[in-house]
Amino acid sequence: MAITADDVSLEDIIPISLDFAVVEGELLSYFYFQTEELELRLPFGSHTRLFLSEVNRAWSGRSALGDEKKEGPFENELHICETVGGCGSQLMPILELQTAVISTLLLFSQSIFSREDRHDLVRSSSHTPSNKAQILAMPQFGLRDNLIRCELLKNEDLYTYPEDFSFFLGTYNVNGQTPKESLHPWLSCTLNPPDMYCIGFQELDLSKEAFFFNDTPKELEWTKAVSEALHPDAKYALVKLVRLVGIMLIFYVKKEHAEFISDVEAETVGTGIMGRMGNKGAVAVRFRFHNSDICVVNSHLAAHIEEYERRNQDYKEICSRLQFRQLDPSQPPLTIMKHDVILWIGDLNYRISELDVSNVKELIGKKDFETLYSYDQLKRQINEEAVFVGFVEGDIAFQPTYKYDTGSDKWDTSEKCRVPAWCDRILWRGKNIVQQHYQSHMALKTSDHKPVSSLIKRVNPEAYKKTFEEIVRNIDKMENECIPSVTLSKREFHFKDVKYMQHHAQTLSLFNDGQVPCQFEFIQKPNEPTYCKPWLTANPPKGFIAQGGSVDIELEVFVNRSTAPELNSGKEQIEDILVLHLERGKDYFISVIGNYLPSCYGSSIHSLCQLREPIQDMSQETLREVVSAPNENAVNTEKPLDIPKELWMMVDHLFRNALKQEDIFQQPGLRSEFAEIRDCLDTGIPDSLPGSNHSVAEALLLFLDALPEPVVPYSFYQQCLEICSNASQCEKVISMLPQCHKNVFNYLAAFLRELLKNSASNRLDVNILATIFASLLLRSPTKQDLAEKRKTQEFFQHFLAQGSS
Repeated sequence: MAITADDVSLEDIIPISLDFAVVEGELLSYFYFQTEELELRLPFGSHTRLFLSEVNRAWSGRSALGDEKKEGPFENELHICETVGGCGSQLMPILELQTAVISTLLLFSQSIFSREDRHDLVRSSSHTPSNKAQILAMPQFGLRDNLIRCELLKNEDLYTYPEDFSFFLGTYNVNGQTPKESLHPWLSCTLNPPDMYCIGFQELDLSKEAFFFNDTPKELEWTKAVSEALHPDAKYALVKLVRLVGIMLIFYVKKEHAEFISDVEAETVGTGIMGRMGNKGAVAVRFRFHNSDICVVNSHLAAHIEEYERRNQDYKEICSRLQFRQLDPSQPPLTIMKHDVILWIGDLNYRISELDVSNVKELIGKKDFETLYSYDQLKRQINEEAVFVGFVEGDIAFQPTYKYDTGSDKWDTSEKCRVPAWCDRILWRGKNIVQQHYQSHMALKTSDHKPVSSLIKRVNPEAYKKTFEEIVRNIDKMENECIPSVTLSKREFHFKDVKYMQHHAQTLSLFNDGQVPCQFEFIQKPNEPTYCKPWLTANPPKGFIAQGGSVDIELEVFVNRSTAPELNSGKEQIEDILVLHLERGKDYFISVIGNYLPSCYGSSIHSLCQLREPIQDMSQETLREVVSAPNENAVNTEKPLDIPKELWMMVDHLFRNALKQEDIFQQPGLRSEFAEIRDCLDTGIPDSLPGSNHSVAEALLLFLDALPEPVVPYSFYQQCLEICSNASQCEKVISMLPQCHKNVFNYLAAFLRELLKNSASNRLDVNILATIFASLLLRSPTKQDLAEKRKTQEFFQHFLAQGSS
């Protein structure tokens, strides 16, 4: 049986004893034990910090068991080497038993070991007694240390001063091409070498393999092209590379600044169909540079001139869903907007409206960019505060960067003849930022886009140390003198008419009316695993309030596929009690109640086939009986429906209107239209479905995803995997499904075969449909690995072949 990280403790893996020591430097950690040495390469980020904290904890605990003097080379403390230099990309196991060590580290280090051509020269943060600034963020530190942090922030001007650093920001949609020319005219266009490079690519790879499996050789090709084109007058270290399908962000820093970079994290979020597919979305890197927290985002938003609302939706989803984990797992993750400086680059895809091609080209010919810019969708959306509130974009004095004939400077001569547009943009948010240049680079002709480029506080260590010590002395005097207390804005919250996948939020305000700062936290009630029900969240769930200060907490109710079934059946209600605890103070009780409107989303196929009327026309008692009925005819004397009427409405709408719709089931719809479609299905009003074809298609996928029991029930899952290559056996399994499940499966398969007859128009093929639908119809009761995904796709492909019954 394989050993996992849950089976062993760190002490069982690494021989930690009194003569054990760890030295970290250059992103290498050295573990010393007696005469043996193990050298491990660790990546940036919180995973590494958690691992080294655990090493420190285990070593400290073991060293406390004895009083004798250690014979090892490091006496009585954990030494950290803070020099920065080059490092290789190899793991070098020295001890015989290190298989378990390396397996454990891979849990922390997936992104680093997947690329051998990585030479990250920047050290990760080290949590040791000598690193006071970082140690305050560790989970074991509580109220007192938060008091210190609060006072440090209030006195920041005493120990910080501004210093100029230059960021080179570049964005390039490469249209799936490989590098065919040097990137030097783009990346080395500045006279002086920049301090940092943040380079974003979009459409790195347009192949189906990249889309389905997020794997592409073009990552290495473009990374190599970038590294060869960086400014020749400086040496740079690669800090981070992050990619989601074709969206890639590369972050370089001058080697002399490497030691001042810490807390590096990378995250991705897809905004494609169902909010998951990574053909559109964003990748981001956050890091701490000296005393500033900086976040760089590279995004690729929805295409097509008329889809500006979907671009707005993509932006909002990226801002809300892209979150960086913190070292303390009890702390809420950091969102993009929680940083001092935000740099946003990418193919934002906003177009020029209300002008035809000839008018746009005429203004470009006159270089009247000011007039042309007044028709720019992004400018208008920012002016309306629909997106990028608080962001700044420099003056645009270059011609649109899209769309050109590949390999030339000629505007699009294809049949579609796209209107030129400034799709590729660079914006920022934060203080003390001055743009030195903002330009496109016409010399590069690889893609149908042109690349775009655009040309922070530093800690004074001695002043910081003095301020830190003075704050500690003051807190020592204040501690234990007073009991903290707060005033709550209200203690009862009512959420009316909660709907499936619709956010409902109310604000709880806390005012510190006591004599001392206080720390609050929502705590678990007896015999409950978390502080609240799964449909409820409090943000933030814990925090710190200075004396006389206040904080707003968002109480948010959101019902998703995991919580909807119990609420639909009436087994669960919108009711909960939150316990707000003050450290060294009392507890406050907050009541949350509401009513949930039942939905076909999260209801079972069996239940929906029993309901001939819209679900919200049924009484709670009837719904409870339907859910608990042992067979299909137990409640309704009438013959049950062959398939749920809601499913029929969506498929019938698509059959009549969308067989030839381009990119159907690949392009997401609008969230606002999904809400209208959901309400129509649940209430029967209006008679026909509202919204675009793409919104109806996504609503269908969300319906299948929300089924408590998938179309192919969980009990058949393993059997389907075992016979996936045998078409006749696959058909036999489907014939054994419960009648309503079998009807739904055959109905959907027949509809998808009709779609494939129109593949020349809708651009679908068997692989695309199998990838999208197999994971919904044939879901795993546990987490699905890649091999299982491919087997489910092979299983479902048999039913997409023309002529299948």
